[in-house]
Amino acid sequence: MVYTKINETEIKKWLKEHLSEERYSHSLGTADCAKELANKYNLDEEKAYTAGLLHDCAKCFSNEKLLEIIHNNLDVEESELQNYKTLHAPVSAYIAEKDFGVNDKEILSAIRWHTLGKLDMSDFEKIIFLADKIEPNTREKEHTEEIRAYLKEENGLNKAILKCYKNTIKSLVKRDLKICLVTVEIYNKLEAEVQA
Repeated sequence: MVYTKINETEIKKWLKEHLSEERYSHSLGTADCAKELANKYNLDEEKAYTAGLLHDCAKCFSNEKLLEIIHNNLDVEESELQNYKTLHAPVSAYIAEKDFGVNDKEILSAIRWHTLGKLDMSDFEKIIFLADKIEPNTREKEHTEEIRAYLKEENGLNKAILKCYKNTIKSLVKRDLKICLVTVEIYNKLEAEVQA
């Protein structure tokens, strides 16, 4: 099934023109990793590849442009505006729909929530979230292998995501940055699910 109105070659050309070289490499790595995870968890590989490819399409927009698109077109919680590093996620979902013709709700939601995550993510949303964190092109091998090891365990997807949240929270605390309340809620819920 085709999930975009333009083909993969044209999408990659657009990404190459709008992303830094490293971010472009990261997007390709995320797409490949998403496809790999989709295969592992019996999900649609092509759909996962598409979400992975487009997940950061707005990442290199200026903060001003991101905020302008958000304020004019999107419904974004005030708490999400606390950290400029996450603004690209809702805008990337918007661009995926508007410019690339993606109308699959699961792809758009996975792109929308790939940075912060959300409570009760579907397995598809979880694999896109995870692929972004563990793709091999730009992520540190030591870090990714530690997370990948959880995928071999029972309830591995939730354990791997929980590890990502632990790393994120530690990093935010270390840098004296605010922690979004939903991050704490997701962490607590995952912790409870993993312990159950």
